[in-house]
Amino acid sequence: MTLPMLFVLISGGCALIGVHRLLVGPTHTDRLVGMDLLFAMAVLFCLLAAWASGRTLYLDVAIGLALAGFVATLAWARLIQNDAKEESP
Repeated sequence: MTLPMLFVLISGGCALIGVHRLLVGPTHTDRLVGMDLLFAMAVLFCLLAAWASGRTLYLDVAIGLALAGFVATLAWARLIQNDAKEESP
């Protein structure tokens, strides 16, 4: 088994954990962590694709995914914060 294939298998396991946390998470914070983990795994898959193929195009995609993941995490955290303020007496 080659090193990139080992990384793909480990990353796939982490992505499954992220999907589970996103779908089953009892709180909004758990779902946020799951989404953040999925974005991190998507960036990692792009980096692995760039490494395996030798093309730098995948690095640009990884940068875009990282930026989108950061913005999505901030937006969802703001939503959680606003919900918590509305629920507190």
